[in-house]
Amino acid sequence: MICLRSLPLVPHELKSPLSFRTRAQQQQQHSHPFSQTLRSHTVPHKTLTGGGTATTTVANVGLCEHNDLNAAEEEEPLPSELSEELMPNHVAVIMDGNGRWAKQRGLPVSAGHLAGARSLRELVEICCKWGVRVLTVFAFSYDNWIRPKVEVEFLMNLFEREIKSQMQKFVSEGIRISVIGDSSKLPESLQKLISDAEEATKDSSRFQLIVAVSYSGKNDIVQACKSLACKVKDGVVQLEDISESMVEQELETNCTEYPYPDLLIRTSGELRVSNFLLWQLAYTEFFFVKELWPDFGKAEFVVALISFQQRQRRYGARLT
Repeated sequence: MICLRSLPLVPHELKSPLSFRTRAQQQQQHSHPFSQTLRSHTVPHKTLTGGGTATTTVANVGLCEHNDLNAAEEEEPLPSELSEELMPNHVAVIMDGNGRWAKQRGLPVSAGHLAGARSLRELVEICCKWGVRVLTVFAFSYDNWIRPKVEVEFLMNLFEREIKSQMQKFVSEGIRISVIGDSSKLPESLQKLISDAEEATKDSSRFQLIVAVSYSGKNDIVQACKSLACKVKDGVVQLEDISESMVEQELETNCTEYPYPDLLIRTSGELRVSNFLLWQLAYTEFFFVKELWPDFGKAEFVVALISFQQRQRRYGARLT
């Protein structure tokens, strides 16, 4: 897991390790086996609400010590409620609710994004252990560029910190990282970091994490159409030969063996897809939960997987 010693605004909730309890139950617990690794210090930070500076006591969380968990925990079995044969190959997640999570606690938005990053790290770990092959997460929509500049800058910095701190873990554990979206709007330093991360992990095959940053489902389809149009114009492709599979190959999810998510999870109680993977979600099973993204943990993921495994996927056919 990631050491957050250099990041501001780690709320109290970040002190609890992952457990099968819901996040609400975790928040009621006052001690845990890693408590001896927690220290605190005071740092200045820029707030996302007023634009000024404030002083915040930050938990010096020893999350990196989680890498030293014993072998038994690393080999955590699939919960008995789940069937290995029915596990989805590809799970997509719209990680929604960081801002509301922070507001409910009287914290700046940055605290919610930090808590959300923690939830993502935990979900990646669970997916690796339980046999999910691909996890695609909606980290930053193309439509999010209109948000306050200070929040956008914080998120860009957070993306860089997360990639840097997780790179060794990705490589050592066979995790391939792919980033989709309009990278031209990202800071140059982040663009280079993404390129380096993708290159360093391109041969990893245990698990693939696809992060959608500055991504738009509409733009994804448009750029695929433009690419095919150019190929028709150049005589490389005949108009009548264009098929769904050819469009699929032009979409940004052509980076994975499993371009179509089996399960989409959206947190925070919102019931929409918000311009995410519009083509790829054609036959995806949807699961909406009321928990905000920082409160989404192992127990909530199990509930979503149970629901998925109880469904019949017919793809237009009639099952008898």
